[in-house]
Amino acid sequence: MPKINGNEIRPGNVLEHNGGLWAAVKVDHVKPGKGGAFAQVELRNLRNGSKLNERFRSADKVEKVRLEQKDQQFLYEDNGMLVLMDTDTYDQVQLPSDLLGERRPFLQDGMMVVVEYNGDEPLNASLPQKVVCKIAETEPVVKGQTAANSFKPAVLDNGVKVSVPPFVGQDEEIVVNTETMEYVERA
Repeated sequence: MPKINGNEIRPGNVLEHNGGLWAAVKVDHVKPGKGGAFAQVELRNLRNGSKLNERFRSADKVEKVRLEQKDQQFLYEDNGMLVLMDTDTYDQVQLPSDLLGERRPFLQDGMMVVVEYNGDEPLNASLPQKVVCKIAETEPVVKGQTAANSFKPAVLDNGVKVSVPPFVGQDEEIVVNTETMEYVERA
């Protein structure tokens, strides 16, 4: 595994630190008036989800881990576990549903999910960036309401609340960005 300097850590990097695998969530480069510069890194443990704030100086060496990414199809959820299938080998894998966090409601039957592996151990999963959802309820369209940045609240068929432009009505399908959880366009 390649070793990188502490000032080369970027958000999204997976590091081996203190005997565990950690994903860098947030990185702030700090240059105090007195003393050497350092990177203040917020880490999330990929195995148990715990968080850790760590300081890395530019002279510190950390091991950067490369995870193998595989596209897998979501089949169903069972007792808080997501059951996914490798479309090449038809092997089934179970991952905890809380791994997706607040993006869990966007997971749909048959959706392709990118699962990251360290050897044979599945560690992380990510949804497609854009998902089509149907609006379950919103305020009716108001004629003449064409202000540039006016949005109204809407509830999607999966229970997630988003803000939509005034011209979007109930029962319409829209595209939602799963990273920012915001309206993108009409479907």
